[in-house]
Amino acid sequence: MKDENNGSSRRPTAFTLENEATTDHRASAMKRPPRSFDAEVSMVPEAEDPFLAPEEIDAAPLPVAEPRKHRFSFGKLAMGAFGVLLSLAFGLWADQLIRDLFSRSDWLGYTATVALIVAFGSVLALVAREVFGIMRLNAVQSLKTDAEEAAAQKKPTAARTVISRLTAVLSHRAETARGRAALKDTENDVIDGPHLIELAERELLSPLDRQARALILNSSKRVSVVTAVSPRAVVDLAYVLFEVTRLVRSMAELYGGRPGTLGMIRLLRDVIAHLAVTGSIAVGDGLAQQVLGHGLASRLSARLGEGVINGLMTARIGIAAMDLCRPLPFRALKRPGISDFMSDLTPDLKGGKNSEKPWIQGA
Repeated sequence: MKDENNGSSRRPTAFTLENEATTDHRASAMKRPPRSFDAEVSMVPEAEDPFLAPEEIDAAPLPVAEPRKHRFSFGKLAMGAFGVLLSLAFGLWADQLIRDLFSRSDWLGYTATVALIVAFGSVLALVAREVFGIMRLNAVQSLKTDAEEAAAQKKPTAARTVISRLTAVLSHRAETARGRAALKDTENDVIDGPHLIELAERELLSPLDRQARALILNSSKRVSVVTAVSPRAVVDLAYVLFEVTRLVRSMAELYGGRPGTLGMIRLLRDVIAHLAVTGSIAVGDGLAQQVLGHGLASRLSARLGEGVINGLMTARIGIAAMDLCRPLPFRALKRPGISDFMSDLTPDLKGGKNSEKPWIQGA
């Protein structure tokens, strides 16, 4: 009994149970000299790696869209020369027409002269509007470049200049009134340049970014629905072009660009060039993999699948337009991606309800 009591009162002790054979094997393995292998090693791309989750592939951020560099072109020079020749030809024709009308009757000549003056003034007004629209787009792009340079400096002088220009560009937006007041209160504060740029991005662009996301989502939903119910592919193509043009124009007006017709053509060319360069226009490799790769192939009909794919394509175009029209680069705020719109375009197919996001509620 005494031995049993002593055994039961023994203090607990930790023991390491390890097989001696395993220990000897590890020791011999560690003593193995280094060797070289002549077998060929092939690198497997991430898209073809079976051990990489599809969510990690889809989480890769989209390339940021940047405006194309406009360089000298002989085609533009030739078009300008032909434009001058056509203008001279029109001037000679109008002069001869007015002379002939005066030779017949004075009131015909004066009527033609007044009509020519009105037409010439209207053309000048159109040209001025297009020029100012392109100048506003250039101002937004130069502001983004200057903001990146100011964010790389510690002194707040350049950042203050960028903020004043940004405030002037967005002064017509009522959503930025509170942000402009908050930035004005920090004029006497000592803040570094990078922090000033981030503060301006949060205060001024945060409400506009929510509206931009809502614009992209609504356009994508409309394209998805129209594609799913339209009887002809021509109707799909025509509506997608219409919706994309309206989305790009709305995005430019939201961020203070307000482009004209030529500015819109320039923006659309930049967006299409970005999609072509980054390969985002290849629907079969990109969007189909993102939609059908989530196990939805067996649950999507043909028309509904095309609608979802066209909707995601519209979302990509909207993100590219957002990159081009936004006056500041994404630093303090998160840049939207395709995954932000995937759950909203296919809520029922994934077995969940529509996600309630703050930027959707505020739309």
